[in-house]
Amino acid sequence: MNYKLIKDIIDLAEKFEQEVSSLPDKADIEGFKSWLQSGDTNRSAPPEDLYWEGKENGRSPESAINTLIVHMNRYAKNYSRSAIAGSEFATQEDFIYLITLKSCGEMGKMELIKRNIQEKPAGMKVIERLLEKSWIEQKASETDKRSKIIRITEKGLEALEQQMAKIRKASQIVTADLTQSEKLDLIRILQKLDAFHKPIYQKNLDPVSLLDTAYDKFLNNSPK
Repeated sequence: MNYKLIKDIIDLAEKFEQEVSSLPDKADIEGFKSWLQSGDTNRSAPPEDLYWEGKENGRSPESAINTLIVHMNRYAKNYSRSAIAGSEFATQEDFIYLITLKSCGEMGKMELIKRNIQEKPAGMKVIERLLEKSWIEQKASETDKRSKIIRITEKGLEALEQQMAKIRKASQIVTADLTQSEKLDLIRILQKLDAFHKPIYQKNLDPVSLLDTAYDKFLNNSPK
C-alpha cells in the first residue's frame, strides 16, 4: 500500500478543510474536487518584490490597500447600477436590503440599517422607498411597541427574483478571474478586517474621537 500517497491525500484534505472553514456549505466532495481543479493547492507566500503604484517613492502598503479598496467599491457600484438599469430598483441599497430580509428574516429598522453599514438618515430613505413600493411591510414589535419590525413581502420577493440573474452576474464579475482558493483567502482577510472595524462602527462614535479610538484598538491588537 502506498502510505505516502494516502498521507498526501490526508494532508490535502486537511488543508482544504482549513481553507473552507468559513464556508461550511463548500466543505463537501464537490467542493474538494473544485479546489483541486483550481490548481492552487500549493500556493506560496506573496513575493517580497510585490509592486504597487508609488512603492518606489515610499508609498506604504497601507496606502495602496486603502486606494484599492476604494477602487473596488467603485467598480462594484458600477456593476450594481448596470444590474438594476431599466428596473424598478432605484439604488443598489434597495436590493441589498431586500436580500438581507430574505436571507435573515424580519428585523427592526435600525438592525437592518446597521447590518448594511449605513447611517440612519440614508437607511431610512431606503426603507421608505421599499415601503412605498410594497416590497416590505412593517408591524409593531411585540417586545417594544415603539419599534417597528419589517419583513419582505411576496411582491418584494417577486421584484428581487426578476432581477436576481443580473444581480448574481454583477456579484460574480466583481471577483473576476480569482481562483476558488483566492476567493476563500479574500473572504478570510475581509472577515478579519470586518471583525476589527464593525464593533467600532457600532459604537456610533463622534467623528472627533473615532480615529483615536480605532487607532488605540489597532495598537492593542498589533503583535508586540
